[in-house]
Amino acid sequence: MSRQTAVVLAAGEGTRLRPLTRNRPKPMLPAGNRPILEHVLDGLVETGVEEIVLVVGYKRDRVQNHFGPSYRGRPITYVRQDKQLGSGHALLEAKAAVGGSFLVVNGDTLIDPSIVQAVSTAFETSQALGTLAVLDGPNPHEYGAVEVDGEIVTDIVEKPDADDYRLINAGVYAFEQDIFDIIESTPRTHGELGLTEPLSHVLEDERIEAVETDGSWVDATYPWDLLELTGEVLRRGISALPEQRRGVWIADSARVHETATVRPPAVIGPDSEVGPGAVLGPTVALGRNVTVEANATVGRSVLDDDTRVGPGSTLLDTVTGQNVQVGAGSVVPGGPGSVEVGDEIFRDRPLGALLADRVQADGGVTVDPGTLVGPNAYLATGVTVSGRVPANAEVRR
Repeated sequence: MSRQTAVVLAAGEGTRLRPLTRNRPKPMLPAGNRPILEHVLDGLVETGVEEIVLVVGYKRDRVQNHFGPSYRGRPITYVRQDKQLGSGHALLEAKAAVGGSFLVVNGDTLIDPSIVQAVSTAFETSQALGTLAVLDGPNPHEYGAVEVDGEIVTDIVEKPDADDYRLINAGVYAFEQDIFDIIESTPRTHGELGLTEPLSHVLEDERIEAVETDGSWVDATYPWDLLELTGEVLRRGISALPEQRRGVWIADSARVHETATVRPPAVIGPDSEVGPGAVLGPTVALGRNVTVEANATVGRSVLDDDTRVGPGSTLLDTVTGQNVQVGAGSVVPGGPGSVEVGDEIFRDRPLGALLADRVQADGGVTVDPGTLVGPNAYLATGVTVSGRVPANAEVRR
């Protein structure tokens, strides 16, 4: 790959992150006050990628308007996936935009640049159709698993038994052009086609290699992943804002009262305000124009733009959308909790609550661990909510 091209798959909605993705695609959700996709593109630029092909689909204007025709001097070619029919189908849509060998990454996964570099280097010296990154990680049943014999991939399993496999598919690939013919010839399941199915179909006839890496990797699949993503970004550091002290980044236009406590790591975005006696951190990201009023406590949380936390409230392990209002004396006690995602219930997950865009919670509200509250929901004074609260719902005593 003398002139490196990377295809970035960023067309999906992220249904398992609903209700937060009702108004924007998953790659545009914040991690350390920047879209996840920005971090992905940064990693590609740092590893020498010169051309970016961005596959967009769900709410694609949010992506295209943000990035425009280039990113950090690298031209971006946009490819539309009008129907979200899987990652394999998304890659196939990019066929006309690439020539020669190329990299593939997901637009919603925070990956260490060393992982991309390892795949690129291994692929250049191999005779394989493709090379993919694997890592030894927890919960392979949630992310897909890979079985190897030395460096040769022998099996790729989309939904494995957690006890049977060790290696996770990190979603970083390098391919020759022949991969497109293989994708086109692979049968679809219920009209959809992932990227692992074509690879599984040709393992007996084609050489697919794996590179095991210990680089950091966080996939934004479930609501609690957004907290881990932000934690990883804060561990790496926030270069766009001044570091007031080790592990604490505060925008010049933000105001933090002298009696407030900010425990690292934490980032406080432009025009945000932290009131007297408030306690932030560790692992907190306040977006733009976020207000945390007097004596409130926010820990291990991501509060997106224009969110307000009332005096004396406590938010732990919480993710909010934009323009969320939490009244005085409200409590999100934090995880672990049982989280209902689609038709599945995930137990003992580190999520206090997800409050989607424009949720309004009046004073004295309690949100039980693992609760998902849909956009525009209203929680009246003194109520306790749990499980899932639908969009536009009104919950009263």
